[in-house]
Amino acid sequence: MSKLLWKALLAAPAAGAAFAVSSVAVAAETAPNLNLSVQAEPIQLAQITSVSELTDVSPSDWAFQALQSLVENYGCIQGYPNRTFQGNRSLTRFEFAAGLNACLDVMAVLISQSGIPPEELAAIRRLQEEFQAELATLRGRVDALEAETATLRAQQFSTTTKLRGQADGQLIVPFDSMEVPSVQDSFSFEGRARLNFDSSFTGQDRLRIRLQSSSGNSALNPAFGGLANSSGTVTGTSFDVIVDDFFYRFPVTNRITATLAARGMQGNDWVTSTIVPYDGPAVADASGPQFYDRGGITSNAVGGGVNISFTDSIVLDLGYSSAYGNAGSPAVGVFDSRTPQSIIAQLNFIPEGPFNAALVYMMNNRSSTFALDNTGIGAPGGKTNTYAGLVSFDFGSFFVGGHGAFQDFQGGDDFNWTAGGGFNDLFIEGSQLGVYGGQLPQMRGYTGNPWLVEGYYQLPVSQFLTITPAIIYGDANPVAAGDDRGLWGVIRTTFRF
Repeated sequence: MSKLLWKALLAAPAAGAAFAVSSVAVAAETAPNLNLSVQAEPIQLAQITSVSELTDVSPSDWAFQALQSLVENYGCIQGYPNRTFQGNRSLTRFEFAAGLNACLDVMAVLISQSGIPPEELAAIRRLQEEFQAELATLRGRVDALEAETATLRAQQFSTTTKLRGQADGQLIVPFDSMEVPSVQDSFSFEGRARLNFDSSFTGQDRLRIRLQSSSGNSALNPAFGGLANSSGTVTGTSFDVIVDDFFYRFPVTNRITATLAARGMQGNDWVTSTIVPYDGPAVADASGPQFYDRGGITSNAVGGGVNISFTDSIVLDLGYSSAYGNAGSPAVGVFDSRTPQSIIAQLNFIPEGPFNAALVYMMNNRSSTFALDNTGIGAPGGKTNTYAGLVSFDFGSFFVGGHGAFQDFQGGDDFNWTAGGGFNDLFIEGSQLGVYGGQLPQMRGYTGNPWLVEGYYQLPVSQFLTITPAIIYGDANPVAAGDDRGLWGVIRTTFRF
């Protein structure tokens, strides 16, 4: 088969791609406009002899080679009178027809000059007939995909928002609750449901609005912080729906990300990672670690933060939270010191290897949870400084990690820590068996630091369902007279959809 014929056959798909690419690119990012009528004004296209004549086409463009080949080898690319190609703009049917016609004229000339032998034309016809069924099948699949795509676009929830949900149910059995003997054999249930509306307008930002409903957080002594996936009040049983998170996160540069929050961001919500490997899979909130949560800031907090990536492994997190919403007065602003405020700075070292670590400083100007701090929210003083370190060693099949935190506040100081380890993918891929324990932050009304030990086994049943049984044992008030120890069994079931 002659070279001219091959050039003619190759020119057709290249020409179609060059003239259709801008239309496809725009269609992929925008929803279709239904019943749209366009009146195209006549545009006089200009023939070009070199791709360099197009002022808006550069060698770095992904289609540069295709355009260069069509211009220099076939001479069938036309530009606008102002010497632009406008490759990122949707083209009209008239423009496509004009460009295609120019390339077809060149193909006709090439074929007429080639003097195609009859046997080569017969071979081409034979190939067309041989693959006719496959081509027809492929055409039908493309038509079906186009129809399904059109239906999805017409019926989609939103072009910018994804809906994600999570539901947690936790069955708690007090095997040996000396603290409350009357309920020693009682079962209790705590539930929480979340719907996250995550929107993106640039592909790199995220606006999150979270609706949450929950009930109960009283199965464990308040000194232990309750269960990690229970967000109700100690006595709440109403399952009221609230806006739990409301924030917008966006990139400032390729190394800096900023977050503005109207509700729900506090403590470890600002940080890249809490480092300890049992935070998340474990059932008790003490896996937190809890020093992030002690500061008088509630879920009403507003504020802002930035995450600065100096390298891919070193990240600095900065965050500010204000519980101004509790003041009940529009005269009290976000930066008014009469309401609880919290700042956090965390430097993370998170390389690809097994070792991760972080250093943390937090300051809360109001702390109503620590022992010896009797100032109360809104009263002068009560500032708490926290200095903490977190480490983790993840060797793939097994891990160890922990934290230590020193906190000084009005009237005293406190040290708390946790340490633990476990195995990943034990018996089942995606599972985690872990044990951790430690001394928790001391709370007002208690003598000494509570301590707690938990063993858990996170079991993924499917991509939508995870079951985590756990055993929790602890002493809420180890120094005081009486017995505040307890042993609980918990089964947490988590649905994600």
